[in-house]
Amino acid sequence: MWRASVLTIFPEMFPGPLAQSLAGKAMTSGIWSLETVDIRAHATDKHRTVDDTPAGGGPGMVMKADVLARAIDAAGEGRPRLLMSPRGTPLTQGRIAQLASGPGAIIVCGRFEGVDERVIEGRNLEEVSLGDFVLSGGEIAALALLDACVRLLPGVMGKEVSGAEESFAEGLLEYPHYTRPQLWEGRAIPEVLVSGDHAKVAAWRRAEAEMLTRQRRPDLWVKRKT
Repeated sequence: MWRASVLTIFPEMFPGPLAQSLAGKAMTSGIWSLETVDIRAHATDKHRTVDDTPAGGGPGMVMKADVLARAIDAAGEGRPRLLMSPRGTPLTQGRIAQLASGPGAIIVCGRFEGVDERVIEGRNLEEVSLGDFVLSGGEIAALALLDACVRLLPGVMGKEVSGAEESFAEGLLEYPHYTRPQLWEGRAIPEVLVSGDHAKVAAWRRAEAEMLTRQRRPDLWVKRKT
């Protein structure tokens, strides 16, 4: 059975449309399963806090590394860990086919301004994107990814068809985000972000955004330079 685990602060959004049509029939017949993990259930305070203010200042909130890591760990190992993110590698049919041919996926649905960069690194999250646009959260993107994978599972489509400061602002991907705690699993927030020097923070973020864009989306970098 192909197993999907979705980590979200809105578990009631699932299975949603995945309970219908081919995906719903395949789930009922046991071809695949869907587990939802409520990220808030892994918070330790009475308010079930999952976010905090961004290190270095700025608008919005950032999802906390410690809370999100506990939720990821609860989902287990042995499957690709994906983070739905507008700065991620664009999804292709080839990547969908790879995922569909494996044991399943653990999908993290980001919210707010983003996710603390340390949990992305510490839990080896693969950032993936539906395209050059920004959604309110990763849930809708996760639904699309799951639908694309499930339709390729054997027995789902039958014999006729086989399973043969946001990102993109100014043409750049978004810089890494961090938030409290200051030290998490031996990983510290970059010193520049806690220096109080806003000019240095802005310069660091710009440099990181340019580096990420050159590395991950050279097509965007070329467009920006022409």
